[in-house]
Amino acid sequence: MIWVEEAKYIDNFSLFVKFNDGKEAVIDMENYIKSKQENTIFAPLRELDNFKTVTLNRDIDTIVWANGADIAPERLYEMMENCQHC
Repeated sequence: MIWVEEAKYIDNFSLFVKFNDGKEAVIDMENYIKSKQENTIFAPLRELDNFKTVTLNRDIDTIVWANGADIAPERLYEMMENCQHC
């Protein structure tokens, strides 16, 4: 089972994420966020001020935003593994 141990906003749509297995990366989330349809919880995150509200929720071991959006740690891990520049 994988979970997020540390996360923080870096710049633009990039986040630093560290997982419980010790792997870590700066993940560019711009394409992920901007690919979501307008009527989803992710739509407000297209505005950088909203995206910057990201925090680590230790109750669910993943990142969350002020509007209630979150991403499963497994999805973040997959994004890290598929990242060409991480």
